[in-house]
Amino acid sequence: MSFGMAREAENVEAGYGAAVTAVVDGHPPGVSARPVPGAGPASSAVSFPAAGAVAGPHSQDGQYGQYGQDGQQAGTPHAQARIDLAAIRANVSRLCDTAGSAEVMAVVKADAYGHGAVPVARAALAGGATWLGVAGMREALALRAAGVPGRLLAWLLTPGDDWSAAVAAGVELSAGAPWAVRAAVRAAQAVDRPALLHLEAETGLGRGGAAAGDWQTLVDSAASAEAAGYLRVVGVWSHLARADEPGHPSCARQLETFRDAAGIARRAGLAPDVLHLSNSAATLTLPEAHFDLVRPGLAVYGLSPVPDLAGPSELGLRPAMTLTARLASVKRVPAGQGVSYGHRYRTARETTLGLVPLGYADGVPRHASQAGPVLVAGRQHSVAGTVCMDQFVVDLGDASAAPGDEVVLFGPGDRGEPGAADWARAAHTISHEIVARIGTRVPRTYTGGSAPGDH
Repeated sequence: MSFGMAREAENVEAGYGAAVTAVVDGHPPGVSARPVPGAGPASSAVSFPAAGAVAGPHSQDGQYGQYGQDGQQAGTPHAQARIDLAAIRANVSRLCDTAGSAEVMAVVKADAYGHGAVPVARAALAGGATWLGVAGMREALALRAAGVPGRLLAWLLTPGDDWSAAVAAGVELSAGAPWAVRAAVRAAQAVDRPALLHLEAETGLGRGGAAAGDWQTLVDSAASAEAAGYLRVVGVWSHLARADEPGHPSCARQLETFRDAAGIARRAGLAPDVLHLSNSAATLTLPEAHFDLVRPGLAVYGLSPVPDLAGPSELGLRPAMTLTARLASVKRVPAGQGVSYGHRYRTARETTLGLVPLGYADGVPRHASQAGPVLVAGRQHSVAGTVCMDQFVVDLGDASAAPGDEVVLFGPGDRGEPGAADWARAAHTISHEIVARIGTRVPRTYTGGSAPGDH
């Protein structure tokens, strides 16, 4: 056999992601929505009060809490990630168009890259996706517990996972070795329901899946279990190593290896519903890799998987997350003032420093110290000094600013704010990490209407 080079909740009710979440027009009966500070009169963003909160006696227009003399609403979050569900739907629709006859699996692992798994999953389905994909089994079970429908694949599994619960919930599972086939069979026997299995082939990434010398054994074990009625092999899949480098010769080699693996599976009597190989980059740049199903992740969220070649707008995508904070303090300091730990930054002249209440515990990368861009009062500034656990400083020069003013870390760029890709460059990482690492201390609010099932 010649195939192959070496390759590649939680809160069940809430989808275990954001600290406080809401969906436009999707709040529970009797709970009033409140506008997101700084979103402007046209915004439809809403946010729920924290658990146990009640409407204040002087709440205005159905809003929670009271306003102080500074005009700030009591309980206004010090930071928030606003998620545009309309952008999610539009991005998925765009990916469906690009995929042609192939179906689209929206990858919502890692709490939908930090955007909120349940609302994003529903928005993706409303946008045309027919499958959802996650890494871990707990992520899949959280979606099912929240009532999210559709075909759902989980692929990063271990012997200790609850295979029986997944099979009972109709979660489709990946197997890259015979032990996984045996686990699926035991689960099927326990719940008296056939398991749905996707066999993973190692085609060149050097990560998961059965390598060339083990593929026939995996295929034969799955075929025997299928003949016995314990499972059905519904997919054969793999993952590309360098699809973000369009034209790289490894992509063609992996395609050939993948076709060989699929052929071996068919000759063993298996008839999978879908072959799937493409991530976001391959979905957008490598049509010959589309097969029956594509698995975009980053592009669902409106970020470019090939940032050196094209930005989101050039790919027909719109970033869905906008991360904002409110200045916690503003003060005038003299020239020569050291700023933050280690005094890696000193003011060149008398200037104004603004304190932003977000830090590396919230997902702001410490590696972006001295470089991370923000928008304050219509102008971009950079992080001054070291990013701390809960805060960082911005040198505002002579700009007019006051506590409570909005700071935009990244967004779609409508107001000249930086994008997630700008933070990725500043931190020497990738956009995936920038959005996925935003922590649970940062509440998520949702704009762009609700997806079916959110009510």
